[in-house]
Amino acid sequence: MKKVLFFVSLCGISLSMQAQTDTLQWENLTLQEVEVTASPRVFANQSVEKKQVEIRQQNIGQNLPYLIQSTPGLVATSDDGLGIGYTYFHLRGTDHTRINMTLNDIPLNDPESQTVFWVNLTDMGSTMESLKVQRGVGTSMNGSSAFGASLHMRTLYDTKRLTAEHPVSATLDFTGGMYNTFRETASLYAKVGQWHIGGRFSKVNSDGYIDRASSDLLSYQAEAGWQSPYKDDGQRTEVTLLAFGGKERTYMAWYGVHEETLNSNRRFNPAGLIAYEQAPGDTTTIAYPNQTDNYTQHHAQLHIRHLFSHHWSLRAAAHYTYGRGYYQMADYGTYSPANGWSGITQDGLTNHLAGANMQAQYLHDIWSAQFGFAAQHYLCDHWGTLDEMDTYLGKGNKTDANLYARFNEYIINNGNERLSLYEDVQYRIVNYQMDGANEYTYSPIDVKRLYHFFNPKAGLEYYNRGHQLTASFAMANREPTRSNFLEADMNAQTLPESERLYDYELGYNYSFRQIVSGMVGVNLYFMQYDNQLVATGGISKLSYPTLTNVKDSYRTGIELQYGFDFTRWLRWEGNLVWSRNKWKLTDNSWNTISFSPDWTAYNALDFHVAGFHGVVNNQVVSSQYLDNSERKEASLKAYTVTNLHLSYQLPLQSFRTKTNGMPEVEIKCLINNLFNSHYSSNGGTDGIYTWYFPQAGINVHAGLTLRW
Repeated sequence: MKKVLFFVSLCGISLSMQAQTDTLQWENLTLQEVEVTASPRVFANQSVEKKQVEIRQQNIGQNLPYLIQSTPGLVATSDDGLGIGYTYFHLRGTDHTRINMTLNDIPLNDPESQTVFWVNLTDMGSTMESLKVQRGVGTSMNGSSAFGASLHMRTLYDTKRLTAEHPVSATLDFTGGMYNTFRETASLYAKVGQWHIGGRFSKVNSDGYIDRASSDLLSYQAEAGWQSPYKDDGQRTEVTLLAFGGKERTYMAWYGVHEETLNSNRRFNPAGLIAYEQAPGDTTTIAYPNQTDNYTQHHAQLHIRHLFSHHWSLRAAAHYTYGRGYYQMADYGTYSPANGWSGITQDGLTNHLAGANMQAQYLHDIWSAQFGFAAQHYLCDHWGTLDEMDTYLGKGNKTDANLYARFNEYIINNGNERLSLYEDVQYRIVNYQMDGANEYTYSPIDVKRLYHFFNPKAGLEYYNRGHQLTASFAMANREPTRSNFLEADMNAQTLPESERLYDYELGYNYSFRQIVSGMVGVNLYFMQYDNQLVATGGISKLSYPTLTNVKDSYRTGIELQYGFDFTRWLRWEGNLVWSRNKWKLTDNSWNTISFSPDWTAYNALDFHVAGFHGVVNNQVVSSQYLDNSERKEASLKAYTVTNLHLSYQLPLQSFRTKTNGMPEVEIKCLINNLFNSHYSSNGGTDGIYTWYFPQAGINVHAGLTLRW
């Protein structure tokens, strides 16, 4: 027993107190079934959670950022204008490279670029059991620190949906729409005794709204698991093996459309265009047909969870990721009718990521303690060729490990009145080395950095009869990306420094059930930075935003959320966010940080009657600067986008009862950008030229889903 207690004390599960019920509970814990799920402490007014049904209703094959646009302060954008190809998002003005993203509590961010490329894992919404967006730093977690938010995704299949009477679940989903956009998805899951097995395959193709911005994407997921029966003393074991991945081929649309071209041809794509003389005095252009990005990625996860009793629990996970790909471009090449193409550039990488984490928890009546450990190691070879001749080879080597401890306790627990407190401390160490050649310049580069980060956090929550008041403080530190180092080296600048953030949050939330039921909430945040890396407006050779350290900066704002259920079939929900995002100049004046709109708003009206379901939503984003100079000519205009989602489940219950094996049938239609708004959601500037990424006007998609 001493050995067990010593082992458990080394690792931890994150379980937090839930303040939405009148009896003491722990988040995602039902003692009757002893169901425990790792989950960080999340205050209701700082988080948005979506379940499978809601995700499925919106999913037409767009990448995940478009499925979470209801998050306060979130702005999504895509290169192809549809959200099928390369897709990015900002939250509280913070870009996607500073958002911590986990999948089944395993880090998903690439260790060097520190982001997730959604085209590698297309159609994740089809197997998403749930996802939660937590704004701000939040509590300690696996992977890199969260500067703007955390995105926690779960794809492990919920076997409680399979029973002895219905041990098999299958789905076929087809969607087609404008710009030759098609999605085909098939999934099958089965449960036999204590075992379950299943998987999903998806294929997504689109020409893209932007000229030649085509996408040819596929993804898969396979899962097998075993769980022991429940015992009266709470003992239980679960083992799950998960494999997933994808392959993508996208035509480049990285460069946007220059301002002078935007009004005349907003679908113009300059990537791969080469001017050549086909006859004396007759010059024309031709597009290189293989100006593409190609990448394959495979993931494997092993999850083991054991409950020793109603109080002690332990989980461990191991993971491995393999990726290989390249992009090919003719931007520095030539073409002639006689000799064809020459000077074609090809750059690629091969990477390996392996890691493990262990978490343990002790759960008492009014308090819990969690202890955790995680480590991962990353190796990446970067290579490049010119006309099939090797020109450079670079290497990346990164080790990331962290230890954390977390405590949750009730100070007051009297019926409807509760006061809870959490304390959280994390130590993180990062060892990052780069050597070989800089793929931007092909010149030698040698970077060795060892970071020691200490990240304390604390929060207080008071709840009384629907009223919830929260306050929290968190400190986070974050290392630069590979692109940050390469850009600084290319421009002979001082190499970038790590960033530090102090995050202060104060929130109020009220849930009620009077004439109508609903909730209103407001959250105030102040995020103070030391050496924040802010976007300059330019882009690198590989289309990463160029960033630079600024000594003093801050982001502050007010986030209002609301939701009202007028009847059982009509709901209105939305949010409104005001923010200020400033950095300090050398003359002590303050300028607005780029890509940080002052206002965002989201509204959705949801109605469902007799199998018919409709959602109309719109998003408003105010103007935002493309660099840090506050020049109006280098900014994105404000825009409003409205979408309409309609679905109808055919009333076939009686036929399904009489005819065994007949599926549920759902038809759906999605009209994006209903009022044909001509807008750009991203752009850039180098101080001379300004470019934009236009998004598609009205586009219609329809689909059919069959479920058994």
